[in-house]
Amino acid sequence: MAISAHTALFGVLGHPVRHSLSPLMHNAAFSALGMDAAYLAFDVGPGRLAALLPALAELGFAGLNLTLPLKEAAFRALSELDDEARLLGSVNTVKVTPGGGLEGHSTDGRGFLRSFEECFGAPVAGRSVFLLGCGGAGRAVAIACARAGAGAVRLANRDQERACALEEEMREKCPGVSVETVPAGSWAASCRECDAVVHAASVGIRPGEPALLDSGAFRPGQALYDLVYMFPETPVMAAARRAGARAANGLGMLLHQGALAFRIWTGVEPPIPLMRSALETAVYGKPLVGAEANPGSGDARAPVSEASIPSSKTGTGNAINPT
Repeated sequence: MAISAHTALFGVLGHPVRHSLSPLMHNAAFSALGMDAAYLAFDVGPGRLAALLPALAELGFAGLNLTLPLKEAAFRALSELDDEARLLGSVNTVKVTPGGGLEGHSTDGRGFLRSFEECFGAPVAGRSVFLLGCGGAGRAVAIACARAGAGAVRLANRDQERACALEEEMREKCPGVSVETVPAGSWAASCRECDAVVHAASVGIRPGEPALLDSGAFRPGQALYDLVYMFPETPVMAAARRAGARAANGLGMLLHQGALAFRIWTGVEPPIPLMRSALETAVYGKPLVGAEANPGSGDARAPVSEASIPSSKTGTGNAINPT
């Protein structure tokens, strides 16, 4: 990568941020398209973000991603927000306008929906969804599923008050969708009844750790999506597969939320296959082919119907993490 005096700057801000694969996929995209641009990672605490965003715009940055724990802080720091960011109270993408303004966007929900359909060959519409983990990323996914037509959303969280708060919020923002909080003693039974399972918890994500849901919570025909992307197989993915369920990790969500951000910043169609290859090589050691991409998940490269993905517009209307 050749850096010049004209190089457009992009980056991801987080705390911590060293784990992020976003620089890998975005720099691969810039290189493939022959763009004079570079994408970097910066460790930034929440208390510094509000002052840093306009400073980065002054320095010439053209776009930014936000990862944990900065998405809510970015929402509070920005006044120009797209509809989805307003609904979620969260920003994961910032576009710097030619005049130096800052636009806040959220691409997490749409990134998840695209990846889910790609992995399992069908959208979440009409499915009952069990979601474990109601923090920032889980909250975005729960609302995205409801907006995309999920038949029902069941919420589970170690801190049940957080799940109840999300349930109340979703009843207000997503009327018409059945939403309920599941107490801890009923997680396995409730999970087994649902068509799709989303694991957004921060516990039991590393190989060798016990999963919060064991194989008794799953059954054949289910689809499990774990938002964790840095491991080929997490403990909950292994448990689901032992029970005959299909399972995928969150690498596709990282890819598609990043591709959406790339379009927002540049107006250019990103080279998604190349970006995917870069990510898969980092996680699996090589680009994956066909069913190898998500063993047991069927056609992991099924085409995604654009009509099934809600759009997002910058503005102040009432319409409605991983980097």
